Amino acid sequence: MIGAHPSQTNVRGWLFIALRWLAGLFILAVLFHFLPMSELVESLQRVRATRFIAILLGYLLVHVIGIMKWRMVVNAAGAKLDFATCAQCYTGGLFATLFLPSIIGGDIVRLAVGLRRSPNPSAVLAGNVADRFLDAAAQAVLVVLGLLLLPGSLPADLGARAREGLLFLGMVVLLFAVAGVLLQRPVLAGRSIRFRRRLARLRRSLRSVSRRPHILLLGWTLGTGMQFMFLFLTALLAISCGLFLPLRVWFFGWPLAKLAAVLPLTQGGIGVREAALVALLSPFGAAPHLVLASGIVWEGVVIVGGLIAGLAALVLSRRKVESISEKLRQST
Repeated sequence: MIGAHPSQTNVRGWLFIALRWLAGLFILAVLFHFLPMSELVESLQRVRATRFIAILLGYLLVHVIGIMKWRMVVNAAGAKLDFATCAQCYTGGLFATLFLPSIIGGDIVRLAVGLRRSPNPSAVLAGNVADRFLDAAAQAVLVVLGLLLLPGSLPADLGARAREGLLFLGMVVLLFAVAGVLLQRPVLAGRSIRFRRRLARLRRSLRSVSRRPHILLLGWTLGTGMQFMFLFLTALLAISCGLFLPLRVWFFGWPLAKLAAVLPLTQGGIGVREAALVALLSPFGAAPHLVLASGIVWEGVVIVGGLIAGLAALVLSRRKVESISEKLRQST
C-alpha cells in the first residue's frame, strides 16, 4: 500500500488548520450578528494600548513561571534539562498552539525538543504528563472555588447545569481510567521487547515524580497561581472594556469557558471560549457585547504572546546550535 505523498500530507494539514480558523471566525461572526456592533466596537476602543501592553507583559511573565514549573517537574522525573532548553521547549509549544489542534499539538512540539536533548527521554514524557495533570488539577480548583463562592447568587438552572457538567466530566475521567486498566493487557499483548522496555522506563520516570510529593505540591501551587493570574488579567481587560463584575463571578465563568475551549473544534478555542463566556456570564447581569469585547481583547493577548514565544523559541534554538558548533570546533 502506497502512502500519501508528503506534499499531499502537508496540504491536508494546512487545510485542516484553515478549517479550524474558519470555524472560529464563523462562531465570532454569529456572535457579531446577534450583538450590537456599534457598542461592541466602542467597548474595544476603550482599551488603551498601554493597558494592552501591560497585560501582555503580565501574560508573558506568568509563562516564565510556567517554564520554571515545567523544568522542575520534568527534572524531578530525571530529564536533566537546563533552563534554556526548557524555555525553548515551552515557548515552542506555546507558539504551536496557534497552529496545531488544542494543547496536544503544543505538547508534541514541546516534547520534540526535550526528547532529543534529554539523556532520559522517557523522563521528559513522564514529566510532561505529570505537569499536565497538575494544570488540570489547578483548573479544577478554580471551578470548585467559583461554585463555592457563589451560593445564593448562582441562578438555580445555571447551577444545576454546572453541577451536571462537572458530574459528567468526572464520569468521563473515571470511564477512561477503568478502560485503561481493563485494556492494559490486550494492548501490551504481542508488543515487542523494545516497546516494553520503553514502557518500563516511562513507568520508572512516573514513579520518580510520585516519590517527590513536595515537587508535585509546589507544581500544583504554581499552576493554581498561574491560572488565577490569567483570570485576574482577563478581569482587568474586562474593566477596560467597561465590564465590571465581582471576581467571584469570574472564578465561576472563566475556568469553565477555558475548559470548553479545549475541545478541538476551532484553532486555539477561538470563538468557543468567547461564546462560552457570554453564556456563562450573562445570567449575572453582564452585557453580552462587553463580555465578547473582553474575550476578543484577551484573544489578542494570547495570539501576540504566542507569536513572541515563537520568536523566543527560534532565538533559543539558534543559540543552542551555535553553542554546539562552538564546542565541536574547540574539541577539534
